[in-house]
Amino acid sequence: MPYVNIKVTGGSEAPSAEQKAELIREVTDVLVRVLGKNPATTTVIIEEIPMDNWGMGGETTTVRRRKAAAQKTS
Repeated sequence: MPYVNIKVTGGSEAPSAEQKAELIREVTDVLVRVLGKNPATTTVIIEEIPMDNWGMGGETTTVRRRKAAAQKTS
């Protein structure tokens, strides 16, 4: 019984319902194809994490994306 947890940032750039459905389908298909797992017992969870709760390099994702956007417009 595989359990897969996918974490993505939420907010305006969060995946759409269609994208989430595709992720669930495709991840399940990979586990079936590669590991021979039963799709009926394969669980895929998608968690949306607020950008202020996700950070890299000492900064939140919100700050990093603002900086990246500012650099593109400069």
